[in-house]
Amino acid sequence: MPIVRCAGLLLAALMALCGEAGTIHAQQRASFIDRWQARANETQSEQPHWATPVATSTPKLDQAMRTEFVRQINSSHSSTWNLGNNKGLELIPERHTEIIIGVPPFFAHSQPHTQDGFGDFWFQAKYRFYARDERHGNVGITAIVYATLPTGKESNGQCCAVVTPTMAAGKGFGRFALMSTLGGSLPVSNDTGVGRAILWNSVLQYRVGDAGFVRLLSPEMEFNTSFFHGGPHHGKAMMFATPGLVFGRIPLSHDAAGKPGRRALTLSAGEQIALTHFHTYDHGLILGIRLPF
Repeated sequence: MPIVRCAGLLLAALMALCGEAGTIHAQQRASFIDRWQARANETQSEQPHWATPVATSTPKLDQAMRTEFVRQINSSHSSTWNLGNNKGLELIPERHTEIIIGVPPFFAHSQPHTQDGFGDFWFQAKYRFYARDERHGNVGITAIVYATLPTGKESNGQCCAVVTPTMAAGKGFGRFALMSTLGGSLPVSNDTGVGRAILWNSVLQYRVGDAGFVRLLSPEMEFNTSFFHGGPHHGKAMMFATPGLVFGRIPLSHDAAGKPGRRALTLSAGEQIALTHFHTYDHGLILGIRLPF
């Protein structure tokens, strides 16, 4: 009996210890999430609150799940749907930094004898050098590094890894915001065959209102330009005008005081219209979904 009693007491002590450890672990986990979200709140409060553009990278730091659906029509009038369009999970792990965990896009082709399949794996990082909110300058400057790895199948990806360093900047003027990026795609190998490109994108955006339904509306006009050096398009330039509309952010959560929380929904749509005689596609429809958190 003493042995049974001791075993029972030991079991009870272990259960109590496990319960306490579980509580401590849950508290630590909640504390980690709370600290993460507090850091994201603080750093985002220091920057402008422009809507994220349809196509151009923003100098802001964002935290969201994001995906896009893009349709492009080539010169033979065949269409390709890009499901995902190199979007993924956006996180703010540090005050000035954003990392994006990429999801490889899936390509669906209507052209005969062209195989559907997944594209290249990719990832992206941002470092925000300077930012001021709307009351203290309304400006942001950020460095971006985007990279792909050749994991695509059936000609749905590049032959080799490509790194694209970019600078992004933006300035707000009341309800208007002007953002621009300048970067270059640099193949890690076979640069003669793949070629390099200078990528210049600019967007002029307008927030329609500050309250009510119109506060969700941000129409914009983007210009997306590529200058090719080397590769199959050497010496050519391609430019698109991209009218678009960003609708959001729509709150999906509220705090105890009724103030909108971090969880939200933002929708966007635009169409890339070729302005140059040379273009590899036209009428590029872009549909986007963002879930900030």
